[in-house]
Amino acid sequence: MKAVSCKNAQLDVIDLPTPVPNKGQLLLDVLYSGICGSDLHARQHCDEVADVMAVTGYDGFMRSDQQVVFGHEFCGEVLDYGPGTRKAPRAGTRVVAVPLLRQGKDIHAMGLSVSAPGSYAEQMVVEQSLALPVPNGLSSQAAALTEPMAVAWHAVRRGEVRKRDVAIVIGCGPIGLAVVCMLKARGVRTVIASDYSPGRRALATRCGADIVVDPAQDSPYAAAAGHGHLEKAPDALDLAVGTVDKLYRARLPWWHVWRAAELVGAATPKRPVIFECVGVPGVIDGIIAGAPLFSRVVVVGVCMGTDAIRPAMAINKETDLRFVFGYTPMEFRDTLHMIADGKVDVTPLITGTVGLDGVANAFEALGDPARHAKILIDPKSALQEVA
Repeated sequence: MKAVSCKNAQLDVIDLPTPVPNKGQLLLDVLYSGICGSDLHARQHCDEVADVMAVTGYDGFMRSDQQVVFGHEFCGEVLDYGPGTRKAPRAGTRVVAVPLLRQGKDIHAMGLSVSAPGSYAEQMVVEQSLALPVPNGLSSQAAALTEPMAVAWHAVRRGEVRKRDVAIVIGCGPIGLAVVCMLKARGVRTVIASDYSPGRRALATRCGADIVVDPAQDSPYAAAAGHGHLEKAPDALDLAVGTVDKLYRARLPWWHVWRAAELVGAATPKRPVIFECVGVPGVIDGIIAGAPLFSRVVVVGVCMGTDAIRPAMAINKETDLRFVFGYTPMEFRDTLHMIADGKVDVTPLITGTVGLDGVANAFEALGDPARHAKILIDPKSALQEVA
């Protein structure tokens, strides 16, 4: 079969033996595969990531001198089953799957490990238990976006965003756009999206963003003005002292009133929930410096290099900083059904298609933020340029 491999940052179309599923695994005919920002980063920075992953206890992440087949966003059709594996879903069923593959006692990240070849190929192997049939006649193209949308859904849930909160999305690449979609699916009333690229700002509007900001001209935090956020440290001090002073003058035991307010959530200052979806050094510190007090910052963008923040800035603003990774199997399943039920429209994210012979060109095209968001690979297509 044909596949696209990455070795020493070089992308090549190669011939590989058709993969053989083990017990509990399925062989899929790949219908569509998405090119993820993680693939673009891993091509150039996999050794750095592998070093970090090794510290966390996983030593199977790809290295630059290994030949790895990328691809962890996909939709495929069931072709065959491993030995001793029950025949379900039946052959011909279109499925998506959580991109984790068991090899012996180890579990590997599909498309990011030499031990788990991914979906930049004509066929691939997945875990039967992690495969889900595509429901409601959902298109294979849309189904292939289940994985990146699940990342966004996990981030939104980790952000604990309420409908009346203001959500600010910094960076409108594929993952930022997915976060915008999922925030609106959650019912968040005010979603502000910020990006330097006019093309990406237009896509953010199509994905449902209520306010779109060019950070070269305006501040996304200023766009959230009027929602009761505290902008400066003296504002917080004035609120605390002023509240006690008013209750004291009213001859009320302020501590009882304050405690009662805490029980119903009325003592917590309003704050936006900010999603960092850029993954470039300096962005997190810039958000901490520019955002209102008590902001919750959810870091979704993957910064491959070393970064620095000013802890004193975050301390004085009491910034809540959260990092997210992946999703749970339940979030993956829920995401698939949200797309299939029409609660999330992923079509604005899909901006091009290419065949295996055009993957290297697609990687180059994705370097221009004005042109593309999500490019899908159709292994049966002869397209060498993105269409």
